[in-house]
Amino acid sequence: MIIKGKVWKYGDNVNTDEIIPARYLNTSDSKQLAEHCMEDIDLDFAKRVNKGDIVVALKNFGCGSSREHAPLALKTLGISCIIATSFARIFYRNAFNIGLLLIESDEASEDIEKDNLIEIYLDKNCINNLTKNKTYSINPIPEFMQNMINSGGLMKYIRNKMVEN
Repeated sequence: MIIKGKVWKYGDNVNTDEIIPARYLNTSDSKQLAEHCMEDIDLDFAKRVNKGDIVVALKNFGCGSSREHAPLALKTLGISCIIATSFARIFYRNAFNIGLLLIESDEASEDIEKDNLIEIYLDKNCINNLTKNKTYSINPIPEFMQNMINSGGLMKYIRNKMVEN
C-alpha cells in the first residue's frame, strides 16, 4: 500500500479538545464533526484539507479525553494518515478501530514540514519526502492492525473474519 499526500504539521500534545472542540460534541454525525476539526488551533483546516492529506505532529498526539469523535472527525475529513513521534494510547486504539492509520517515526515527525509532499510505503516501513528528497524509517505496524486498516476498521475486520470462517 502506498499513501501519498500533502502534509499539515503540528507540534506536541495536540489534544482531543483541539482536534474536535467539546462544544460540537452534541452530535455524532461525522460530517458535522469534520466541519469543525482542528478549528481551535488551525481555523481554516477543515476548509483547506484535501482528501488524502496527511497530518504530521510531534509527541503525544491525541492526548486528553477518550472521545472517539477526534479520530472520526479527521478520517471523515479525508486525512489518510497521521504520523507522530508518539500517540496517546486511547487515541491510538480509537483511530485503528475506525480505520485511521497512525504511524510512529521520530525522524519523520521532526523533519517533515507543512506542505511537504510525502509517500508512505508500509511494506517497506518507510516514508519518502518528495519535497526534500529524503527517506525516513517508520516503526512497523503489526499485521493484524494493518488488516484492520485495510478492512476499514475493527468492526469490518471482525465481519470479514467471520465470513472467512
